Order: sequence, then C-alpha cells, then structure tokens
Amino acid sequence: MIQRSLPIVETPSKPRVKYVRSLSQIEQIPPEDLAKLEEVSKRYVFRANTYYLELIDWSDPNDPIRNLIIPREEELHDWGRLDASNEQSVTVAPGVQHKYRDTVLLLCNEVCGAYCRYCFRKRLFMNDNEEVSKDISAGLAYIREHPEVSNVLLTGGDPLIMSTRRLREIFRQLREIEHVRIIRIGSKMPAFNPMRVLDDADLQAAFREYSLPDRRIYLMCHFDHPRELTPQAREGIRTLLDCGVICVNQCPLIRGVNDSVEALSEMFRELSYIGCPQYYLFQGRPTAGNEPYEIPIVPGWELFHRVVTAESGLAGRAKFCMSHETGKVEICGVDDERIYLRYHRSKYPENTGRFFSCLRDDEAYWLDQLRPAPGSFVPHGVRFAEA
Repeated sequence: MIQRSLPIVETPSKPRVKYVRSLSQIEQIPPEDLAKLEEVSKRYVFRANTYYLELIDWSDPNDPIRNLIIPREEELHDWGRLDASNEQSVTVAPGVQHKYRDTVLLLCNEVCGAYCRYCFRKRLFMNDNEEVSKDISAGLAYIREHPEVSNVLLTGGDPLIMSTRRLREIFRQLREIEHVRIIRIGSKMPAFNPMRVLDDADLQAAFREYSLPDRRIYLMCHFDHPRELTPQAREGIRTLLDCGVICVNQCPLIRGVNDSVEALSEMFRELSYIGCPQYYLFQGRPTAGNEPYEIPIVPGWELFHRVVTAESGLAGRAKFCMSHETGKVEICGVDDERIYLRYHRSKYPENTGRFFSCLRDDEAYWLDQLRPAPGSFVPHGVRFAEA
C-alpha cells in the first residue's frame, strides 16, 4: 500500500503585541489634532499597544476605549494636584507606603502596559520622580519588622509589566515572611494585554507555586468598560483562576467611559460571571490633568445606586468609595439635604468605622469640597470647605 504523506499545514503565529509610545504612530488621529495632543503627552506621558488600540471604534469620537488612553486637550487645564491623596505622607521608605495597619504598598515599577488618562499616580511617570524603588530590600525589611502586616500590595506602575524572573523573586521573598498571608497585585494588564498571562507559562507556574491554599495571591484587576472583556481577556482571567489566583476588579467612575447605567451594569454582571467580581468603584481623585474625566459625588452615587440595586448579590456587592488622604470613605447614601458617608478604612484610629454626614452639594467631587452637616461626627484630618 502506498503511504501518502499528509500536507504540512503551518499554524499562523499570533500577532505580537507591540507597544506604541508616540501619538504620531497612530494613523487614525487626524493631522490637525496631532500637534495639540502631542503637547498634552509632553506633560502627561502617552503609551499604548497594538492590541488595545484595535479595540477603539475610530468612527466614534466619544468611543470609551479611545477616551481611556488617547490624550485630551482639557488635561492641560489648571486643575487638581499631582498627589491628590497625599500618598507622600504615608511613605515610610523609598517605594513603600503604609497607610492601613495590616497593608503595605510596594511601588516596585514605574511603567504600565498603557497609560490611563485618568491615572491618579501620573506623577510616577514623570522624569524627575523618585517615589518608585526597583530595589525592594528596604520595603522587605520594613515588612519583616511589622508583624501586623498581613497584606502586601505590589503596585506602581504595573507589576505585571516586569519580567517573570523578577516577579518570581519578589513572590519568593514575601513568602519567606511568615506574617504576610496575602500578596496583592494591582494590574491593568488583563485588560491592556491579556497575552502577558496567556503566553507566559513561567508566569503561570509562578502563580501556581506561590498562590497557596492559605496564602493566596490576589489580582486586583482594572477593567473600566465592558468592551475590555474580550475573548482573550476572559481567557486570561480563566487562566489566572486555574493557577489559584483570586481575581477581583476595581476601577474609578470615569466621565465618557463608564458613566452610564448600561455600561456599568454590563461590566459588573460580566465580571461576576467570569469570576472577577467588582470590589470597589472609586470616586475619581482630583488629580492634576483629570478634569475631563471627573464626575461629582452626587450624580456618581445616583448612578452607582441604580446599578447595584438592580443586579444580583455578586454583581452588586461593590462599595463606592473615595480614596481620601484620611482613608477609604464609603459613600453610603444621598437624600435631599445630606450625603451619608462612612470610613471603610481609616488612616486614623479615631475615624475607623465612623459614620458622618455632609451637606448635599451636587457640584462637589471630593470630600474636601463638602461641609459637615450640623450635629454630625467630624472626622479627624479632613480639611472641609469653609461655610
């Protein structure tokens, strides 16, 4: 019998995700807009990648993915502060923040897969910034000396942009500290470039090795809009779950991106379905350059309330909070006269868990712009607006 060899069929290789560091590389930006937007990117750095840029509907000038990463001229308005939550005040060593008793932040990287225009840490990406420390030895020494620290959050910048070798070494060193039970990673890479997880078997192996049954790795994902939940992103979350990583999502409420009941509801639902439920919805910090992305507290609460009261328990369990200088302030309710708030986490023990109320102000976008209501508890450390 004559054996015939089968024809060789070459499997097409997946296109490699390439990083884009100049707006001039994006042909869809009209020449008449390019020069103006490049002025913005000189102050607040631009970075994207080919995978994420392909999610943009360039025929829609209000496309939410476009609003997430393409600069806007309004970013140059004189508005806000670079360190809106005064993170410098809780910096205990280079690249180390300790605000809440049981949690330490290690700012171990100053690069992201792309740069969100609403970023509250854009100061880290400026040339003269020295807050991030790639040498985490001081942070590890600090954590060893503080047995109350059970959670360590790797952030920056995006830790998943770092090499797997370096991540594995950080995991190893943290796992040698007995009282560190949880390692958290704040990352938007599952949205910006899910292939970082899907195509790296060594990274998957590291997660399996160091996310233990009683000492988990948590990935704090940053999906901002349901269109980011592509098939690749969903597969990335499934892979992380298979590796023993616990996934949750947190993001701010962003004008022009997720400030609709439809967008927020769809995102909360889909995230709950894939095992990455919403953890926090944040009120946007009043950071320099962020004016076009901000939404006042009252309409933000009304939107959030409509979403969570219409969803299932898992899809609607998020808390709406401000990451204020004094702590995580949960926005609990609004009526005709007052805004009701509670310290979900507090920098100061005397504020911990306390409820308080402020006079309703539909234009205010941050706690410091409000005034305490008569008879309410007045939290320590807040610089309220004057009457």
